[in-house]
Amino acid sequence: MSKMKAVILLSGNGSNFKNILDRVKDGYLNMEICAVISDNKNAYGLQRAQEENIKTHVLKDNIDDDLDGFLGDIDLNLIILAGYMKILSPDTVEEYHGKILNIHPSLLPKYKGMNTHQRVIEDKEPFHGATVHFVTKELDGGPLILQQKITVDNKDTVETLKRKVHFAEHTIYPRVIKWYTDGFLEQCENHFLFKGEKIESPIQDISNI
Repeated sequence: MSKMKAVILLSGNGSNFKNILDRVKDGYLNMEICAVISDNKNAYGLQRAQEENIKTHVLKDNIDDDLDGFLGDIDLNLIILAGYMKILSPDTVEEYHGKILNIHPSLLPKYKGMNTHQRVIEDKEPFHGATVHFVTKELDGGPLILQQKITVDNKDTVETLKRKVHFAEHTIYPRVIKWYTDGFLEQCENHFLFKGEKIESPIQDISNI
């Protein structure tokens, strides 16, 4: 099977990018990372990519046009958002429909947007977690693919929850990417197909998959 070509978008340290790259290098993911793109010229994730001789690109002031122009020059199969803090334009989302994955630090549809750990603590939620989903024009609103739930302890802080959720993210994101690169995932309108079966709610139990 030929390798799929992927592009990573990030804004910060790139811990999810590093985790995905490690799974490419160990052979778990049959995929080539063609480029790492950031809206932040100081993002450590860019340095991580450069150390691996992966092409990098810093988006210019006209972010949407610059991104579309850069992506248009690559014969890509998948766009992976890994801590990318900008909202993709409707045109970009439409152009790459079914080819954009994101990971969000909450059990969507709860806690869309920012500051999820703080909001979970303030609301005294018993559970928190991470969700991988397809990207649509609605913020954090695309078909939910896979979730991992974590327990919130009464001693948890924003930092301890952040570490727990990062661990969950590093577990489930490569798995979903593998499903995609192996041809098991397909986005439809408000749901997705997994191995040809229509799935309308996120997968929770992955022990038998």
